[in-house]
Amino acid sequence: MASSDQTPGVMPGEGATAGKPMTVGSQILDKGAQMLQSMKPVKQMKQHVCTFAMYSHDMTRQIETHHYVTRLNQDFLQCAVYDSDDSSARLIGVEYIISDRIFENLPHDEQKLWHSHAYEIKSGLWLNPRVPEMLQKTELQNLAKTYGKFWCTWQVDRGDVLPLGAPALMMSPQEVNLGMVKPELLHKRNSKYNVSSEDLKKSRVDINEPEKINPAADYWKQAGKGFAIDIEPTEMKRHAPFP
Repeated sequence: MASSDQTPGVMPGEGATAGKPMTVGSQILDKGAQMLQSMKPVKQMKQHVCTFAMYSHDMTRQIETHHYVTRLNQDFLQCAVYDSDDSSARLIGVEYIISDRIFENLPHDEQKLWHSHAYEIKSGLWLNPRVPEMLQKTELQNLAKTYGKFWCTWQVDRGDVLPLGAPALMMSPQEVNLGMVKPELLHKRNSKYNVSSEDLKKSRVDINEPEKINPAADYWKQAGKGFAIDIEPTEMKRHAPFP
């Protein structure tokens, strides 16, 4: 099944997400587990970032994304990506963010799957909702030199009520043709958080862009091609019979 614009099959159930409402028993279990379990990985999420992404195989499809960020070290961040910041938000993918130092050591074919963040930061598209700009300026300086790889596992923009089909590789906004964020999408986001991307852009004018963004990243800009995943049957690797 290809990563495509076509919804793969009939949608089960109704509403934004397939399934019945939670039972009282499930709610009690969740409350009990919340008191007894540490949830350490989840508690390491320290930042909420709102930005935008495009599908690599069809960049006319653009979505608002909400990244909940965990810092594993100074060179590596991992993000759980949701479709909103509401309590009922759907987990739609994962993004990994690495420093330019790590990116430069990746194989060339691997680099093609990653996107740069400089434009996203400098243009005011990248937003830490409700966090003062001065507080995050150093962080933004570092992020402008990073690269991300974002896999979308739930294409909610086409109406899917379940995560269906193959994952889709996503790209970041860029200041060229298909990379520009649609004005109505940007206006909706800015209105929600009462911000101005133009004001953010002016406040970030002193953020240094990388001297050179590796041309292997944002591969579509040079090649005019994106990436899509196909699922196909394959022979399984089998272990030797047990004695």
